[in-house]
Amino acid sequence: RRVLLLGEGNFSFAASLCGAPGIRLVATCYESEEEATGRGGAARSIGQLRDSGAEVVFSVDCTKLKEYFLPGKWEFDCIYFNFPHCGRKAGVVKNRELLARFFQSCADVLAEEGEVHVALCNGQGGTPADQPPREWHNSWQIVAVAAAAGFILSHVHPFGAETIHGYKCTGYRSQDKSFCIEGALNHIFTRSTPPLCFTPLSCRTQVGSQKVSFQVPQVLVDKINRGFLELNSSHPVRTIKEKLSAGLSQAFPVQNINSCLPLLHQGHPDGVCHSSIFWITLSPQEAPSTEEISQGLADTVLFSHFGQDTGKNVQEGWPIAKQFYLRPSLLPGAQAMIQKGAFSPGTAHVLSGPVFRKCRISPHSMPVFHEMLVVLAVSRGTENSCVQMLVDNIQATTNSLHQAVSGVKASITLQEAAGFETERNDFAAFECQLGEVQHFICVGTNPGSCLGVIRTAPQESKSSELVVVSASLNLDLLAMLLCGISDWRMLWTADRRFLWQFPEGELRLFQSFSLYPPSYVHDVSFWVPDGEQFDEVVFHTLARRVSGEMVVSIQLRDSFQQPGTGRRSLCYRVTFQSCDRALSCREAAEMQLHFREEIQQHLGVTLR
Repeated sequence: RRVLLLGEGNFSFAASLCGAPGIRLVATCYESEEEATGRGGAARSIGQLRDSGAEVVFSVDCTKLKEYFLPGKWEFDCIYFNFPHCGRKAGVVKNRELLARFFQSCADVLAEEGEVHVALCNGQGGTPADQPPREWHNSWQIVAVAAAAGFILSHVHPFGAETIHGYKCTGYRSQDKSFCIEGALNHIFTRSTPPLCFTPLSCRTQVGSQKVSFQVPQVLVDKINRGFLELNSSHPVRTIKEKLSAGLSQAFPVQNINSCLPLLHQGHPDGVCHSSIFWITLSPQEAPSTEEISQGLADTVLFSHFGQDTGKNVQEGWPIAKQFYLRPSLLPGAQAMIQKGAFSPGTAHVLSGPVFRKCRISPHSMPVFHEMLVVLAVSRGTENSCVQMLVDNIQATTNSLHQAVSGVKASITLQEAAGFETERNDFAAFECQLGEVQHFICVGTNPGSCLGVIRTAPQESKSSELVVVSASLNLDLLAMLLCGISDWRMLWTADRRFLWQFPEGELRLFQSFSLYPPSYVHDVSFWVPDGEQFDEVVFHTLARRVSGEMVVSIQLRDSFQQPGTGRRSLCYRVTFQSCDRALSCREAAEMQLHFREEIQQHLGVTLR
């Protein structure tokens, strides 16, 4: 490993690393050799370094590293900069500028999977790790500064000067007064994955007997066809699905339905808000024939709840039968299979796959997730006992997994639909739009923690003596619960460090590789068009698309109605924050400007 030390004062830190196995050391300082060797103890440390084979370089500016170490020829695995400072009474702004230029310089000479270690005095970094924390505006804001150069904070730990043999802190350029290093912290930064490039993506799928192509909605470009449920996947959602299926087999005969369920549905799902659906338009040459469309509609009936809508067309210029949308649920496919007699009574049939729903932005509301659908056809009169067996089985498996991962049991409860506050959970609210729900599966008694729903309905195909019991589970929410993941976006990260934590599908508590990500708050206010209902879901979906899922929160701050004219004005607070990659202040500001342009163009609002 090549290790670069910057800003050494008396070279005592560098000397403490002498003789460490597997390290090629390069120690540098800002001063000339004459200035550096004149300090107490420095000459001895420099001699020790040279005797051990380390390289010592003088007059090195940490903001211009590529001038001393040619990119491509020199790639360091680790760069250390202990207690950087501009000198004298330089304020926080100048020291932030120093760090900003330093991180930009590191990007030129750091190996792809290298680390940058920056030691700061307690309070300087501006992170919650500082105790007591310093006010943000009065700190060096190191995480935000590093983000501008493409770095994320991956670890923080005490500097531990007392454990470093022979180390003596000298202070700025070896002045007599040393830095106060009590409570000092070492901040370890790594490279972030590059920004996503949302180039248009075309997807080909089956509608009826015909292959068709469609353009994937931009917010789903990085999420379509990720293969998290495939056999060779080690993603937590697949592991949880397999564990739940294995648990079900202890109570019921189980059949996994691996046939490809249709990705596109046709017509319009009755009762579902138009703005919650990802509508798809096929090119005219791709449109299936009328006969194929009719057959396709027959396959998209959800307990007699899905059907052809005779209302207003969603996409102008298309007949209602030619409306296409990404499946919001696996239930239509299951119902079509039941009507064809493909399900055996008494057997738990398990279907799984991604489903797509537009929703408001929150850490637990996701536009795409992996649904696990369990369907049983049972004799009338036994459905209640079947529901209880099904829930008991899900509870037992989930509690066992949670106990194994975190050492405590998850409190999974079954709540009656009557009186359930669905407005506190987008997943639960949408499930109610799809069809009647009898029970909600939750964590504890909090309606905001709904993980799944239970439905019962008469089987309409073979015999009225059979009742269909189904359980729909959100595998992504279950993965977040079991693995301690606080933000759904982390499940879809392209950073390999996520899956590395789950070798061979083993469930573990997730350790974030991006600590204390900076957030940037912007407000936007506008006049709503007269006589029109403002749709928040459309507003949030535009924010997702413009930011590439970098908006973590949108909150209504103010609603104002102008006296006399009756015009209505809304003010929203938009918070930009990434959970897995570097996001700079400038990037967030550019996203905000783009967002303002988009809402003006697509929602017809008048910006204030």
